[in-house]
Amino acid sequence: MLCHNLPSTDPFFNLAAEEYLFRNRTEDFLILSINDPSVIIGKHQVAHRESDTRFVTQGNIPVIRRISGGGTVYHDHGNVNFCFILNSTGGTQVDFRKYTQPVIEFLGSLKIKAVLEGKNDLKADGLKISGNAEHIYGKRVLHHGTLLFDADLERLRRSLRKDTSGYVTKAIASNPSHVTNIKGRTFGIGDAREFKEKMLEYFLGAEGNTKAHLTTVEEKLINSLADTRYHTWEWNYGYGPEYVLNNSFEIGNCNYTCNISVKGGIIREFELEGSGPLAQNGINFSGTRHMPEDLLRAFHQKKINISGEDIFKFF
Repeated sequence: MLCHNLPSTDPFFNLAAEEYLFRNRTEDFLILSINDPSVIIGKHQVAHRESDTRFVTQGNIPVIRRISGGGTVYHDHGNVNFCFILNSTGGTQVDFRKYTQPVIEFLGSLKIKAVLEGKNDLKADGLKISGNAEHIYGKRVLHHGTLLFDADLERLRRSLRKDTSGYVTKAIASNPSHVTNIKGRTFGIGDAREFKEKMLEYFLGAEGNTKAHLTTVEEKLINSLADTRYHTWEWNYGYGPEYVLNNSFEIGNCNYTCNISVKGGIIREFELEGSGPLAQNGINFSGTRHMPEDLLRAFHQKKINISGEDIFKFF
């Protein structure tokens, strides 16, 4: 197995690197990385339903869709990401127990007892330390996951939407769990980078595993994939399943109820009822992207005053 320790902390590049090696190479890989703060959603999820749109927008935290299914996770410099890319040898290709076992054994080498609970969570003492997801392409299996070493758990909680009841959709929903960091469970490892190095060292100690590096050509191709997929609104927001948002709120001491139908990230139907000025003249924003800046611009184009803060009540 070829082991990559990616120096980049760019989540767009690192997700693209996983996909590139998965689809364009035939070897087995382990890829380790640390990302800048970001919210990573599953392939079949609704971005606004999973992330707290207000918090991530105001905090400039990107929401990025990955190619695997499963739920939403938060990344930052205290979180180590691992990715196994392996050729399937027959039998059931989707096998979370098989692909998390090496990670459990690595954690065991640090005297951390972790177990797989449910379908895809690694837990220690009943608290989640790792979320996992998989994707199949031909006879290739991509299994990737997180390891919360010293993540900002408060920022993690605020980045993810707590109340999703307003969203009606067939999209995959996340399964929220109580989380904890690994750092307090091990000694002598100061930060996530050192933890990542320990993990690399552990796997390089296995027979047949060697350290690998991306070539200049591969880096160029990965950057191109990051630009054409992972940086795009069409992938991160437009690709998601259709949904309807029903919400009631107050703006300027007036009560409103909105019903917004969205497909391909675009508003198809927009209904707003209430006694205040926002609801007058039967406004219709069909054809507008369901994004804060687009909806704010649409209100202003119709000479309707609404604040940048209040626009988040439509999410």
